[in-house]
Amino acid sequence: MSSSNEISRLLRFNPGDKVVDVDPRATPGFDGKKADGAEVQSERSARLAELQELLYANHKARGDHRSILLVLQGMDAAGKGGIVKHVVGAVNPMGVRYTAFGKPTEEELAHHYLWRIRKALPPTGHIGVFDRSHYEDVLIVRVHNLVPPDVWEPRYDEINAFERELVAGGTTVVKVAMFISLDEQKQQLLERLDDPTKHWKYNPGDVDERKLWPKYQEAYQAMLDRTSTEYAPWHVVPCDRRWYSRLAVTELLIEALERLDLSWPPADFDIEAERRRLLET
Repeated sequence: MSSSNEISRLLRFNPGDKVVDVDPRATPGFDGKKADGAEVQSERSARLAELQELLYANHKARGDHRSILLVLQGMDAAGKGGIVKHVVGAVNPMGVRYTAFGKPTEEELAHHYLWRIRKALPPTGHIGVFDRSHYEDVLIVRVHNLVPPDVWEPRYDEINAFERELVAGGTTVVKVAMFISLDEQKQQLLERLDDPTKHWKYNPGDVDERKLWPKYQEAYQAMLDRTSTEYAPWHVVPCDRRWYSRLAVTELLIEALERLDLSWPPADFDIEAERRRLLET
């Protein structure tokens, strides 16, 4: 696997990039096979776990106020749950805050759309994970005409301002746009139908959503064009090969944590004196 910095560069959305040109089966920065990916994943997961513990330790011991927010945005069956299970699941859950955003409740609808997002932000020293996010309010609402254009159009700028506020407050925002092909999505949905243990994951509405893919492509293009900023850029991750998407997100998180330049907090007590005290008990 290329270095984290290289992966970040390869996956970063740039002005002029087109959603229709994304190859969901590509593996940017990695030339190996699935088995090779599994070996690298094990090694890099260990590094991610170490960095996450560093983040948490610095918060507890030094009062470090920084945090990480991982935003996962993609169509159903793109593998968001797999990222949470296999990537985020490799670190200590004590330092993780996970939120899956579904259809807004009546209470949430009575507030500004960012109200529920703010409530779910990671505490200092934590990695926050958004399974879907505030971007639903410029994707779903646009595709399904849930609100008129004069309502969702200003949200791009509102979201940019919101994320600028997060970054200024010490949160590193890692945004991942997950792209799966219609063929791969079909296979994933068929697997859910074929496996009784996955029936609970199947949503008949997903078939209807597939018919709206051209509208979703348009909405995702606008989202990337309007909200990929220097302080919170989007990274486009191909997701047909799940082993690759998990490895790519692992690298993006490692890069974000390494940029914090953390070190282990020193002891604030006399180590040898405490050793003697302990041995005497």
